[in-house]
Amino acid sequence: MAKYLLNLFWFVLILSCSSTRNTSNEAGRTASHHNHETISSSFDDVDTSHIVQNELSPDQKPTALTDLPRTEEGAFVLSHGFYEADFKTYCLQPGTPDPSSKDAYFRAPISGNRKEIVETILRNSQRKSYLEQRNVQLLLWSVVSKSNFDNLSSPVKSTAYELLSSKQIYELRGGTMGLVKQVVSATNITGVNNDLARLFEIGTSSYEAYEKLAVLNEPSQIRRPDFKRDQWYKTQDGYFVRYLPSNYKNTKIQVYVPENSLDSTGKRNGDYLVFDPTTMVIVPAYSNSQRLGVGGTVVDIIREVIKIEKHSTPPPPRKNPPPPTKTTKPQQ
Repeated sequence: MAKYLLNLFWFVLILSCSSTRNTSNEAGRTASHHNHETISSSFDDVDTSHIVQNELSPDQKPTALTDLPRTEEGAFVLSHGFYEADFKTYCLQPGTPDPSSKDAYFRAPISGNRKEIVETILRNSQRKSYLEQRNVQLLLWSVVSKSNFDNLSSPVKSTAYELLSSKQIYELRGGTMGLVKQVVSATNITGVNNDLARLFEIGTSSYEAYEKLAVLNEPSQIRRPDFKRDQWYKTQDGYFVRYLPSNYKNTKIQVYVPENSLDSTGKRNGDYLVFDPTTMVIVPAYSNSQRLGVGGTVVDIIREVIKIEKHSTPPPPRKNPPPPTKTTKPQQ
């Protein structure tokens, strides 16, 4: 095993030397195209056919989303009406501008090679609202920048242990590739992610230093001004949602469930209508603003918890065992 790891180390070391030369040649081109790539990729995951104009009358006022029942996982069980709540949100695309009042936001699936870890952090941060938002954000920046887990501060590590499984922590530490992780990281990270990784490496304690790199203090570049901030996104389940970020740390989410969306029992096709914002990422419509992950509500209130049975294939019926055969005792 030791011989295998040693051979693996030298292989990656040789590979890294070659990659370093290619990286240095590509760095300038990557930096010059960074904003363009961000703009073109931010909206690719959104189905524009589901974007609609305002479906609500101006005099209709929302009620608190937090007044609705929750599932055991923390998702909201919807009923007819218009709801809203302020959510803690997190920067998932370092090196892009803070959201502005001109940016229209919609939703898309979480993507990326560490999407399971990102989704776990967001989902569990909803359940553990006592965790400091800054430490959750620093953990997410370390994940997306592929920083060395062992370089994180004690408070951020403690947050990771609260939110992630031991298997996921092991993965962030490099897993079986831990011996060569630092060599690989140096060749695969460029631009702002590399700068963030350096801050973690030198143990920078100032949150503002990370924020300055990750969240640009400049106007976003909007390519399609016809997409408006107050437009709604129609989900496949028939309800509407819109996202109104005030900045990368806080987003108001509004949900509208029309009268015809649910039957008389408050269900749709026999199931509760459930809204879980932590499973999606908020993306800007044709602009280079931040992509945002959603955590818990700013004010965490749980009124009622509903246990929802997940559908699964029923096991085959058990066959009754045959009756025992009677044995006759031989006569003496």
